[in-house]
Amino acid sequence: MKPGRWLIYAAFACFLVLACLAAPALGVEGGEPNPAEAPIGILFHWLNFLLVFGGLGYLIAKNGPAFFGGRAAAISAALAQAAAAKAEAERQLQQAEEKLQRLGQEVAELRAAAQRESAADAERIRAATREETEKIARAARAEIEAAERAARMELKAIAAREAVERAKALLRNQITAETQATLFRSFVNSLAGSAN
Repeated sequence: MKPGRWLIYAAFACFLVLACLAAPALGVEGGEPNPAEAPIGILFHWLNFLLVFGGLGYLIAKNGPAFFGGRAAAISAALAQAAAAKAEAERQLQQAEEKLQRLGQEVAELRAAAQRESAADAERIRAATREETEKIARAARAEIEAAERAARMELKAIAAREAVERAKALLRNQITAETQATLFRSFVNSLAGSAN
C-alpha cells in the first residue's frame, strides 16, 4: 500500500471517530434529549462499530495474509529443518547402535585372533627352543668327540713317548759296546749288499 493512501484512510477514520464522539457532547449542551438514546444515535453507534471493525478487518485482510503467510513459511521451513535434523539424528543413532552391536562381535573376533596369534607364537617359540636345544646338543657332541679324539691322540703320543723312552732305557741296558759293533757291521754289510 502506498504511503499517501494510508494517510488518507487514517485521517478519514480519525474524522469519523471524532464526529461520533462529538455528537453526544453537542447534544448535552443544548439541553436537548440524549441523541445516543434516540434511534439515530444507536444507528451511529453501530455505524461507528462497523467502520472501526471494518477498517481493522480491511487492514487484517490486506496485510494479514502476507504476514501470516511469511510466518507460516518460516514455521514450515523451521519444521522441515527440524524434521531433517531429526532424521539425521535418527540415522546417526542407528549407525551408532549398529556399531555398538558389532562392537561385541569385533571384540570377540579380536580376542580369538589374539589367542590364535598367541598360540602360534608359543608354538614358534617351542620349535625355536627345540631347534636351539638340538643345535646345542650337536655342538656339545661334536665338542666331546673332538676332545675325545684329542685325548686319544695325546694318549697315543704319551704312549709312544713312553714306549720310546722304555725302548731307549731297555736298549741302553741291553746294548753293550760289542753289540753296537756287531750291529754296525751288519748294517754296513747290508749297505754293501744292496749296492751290488
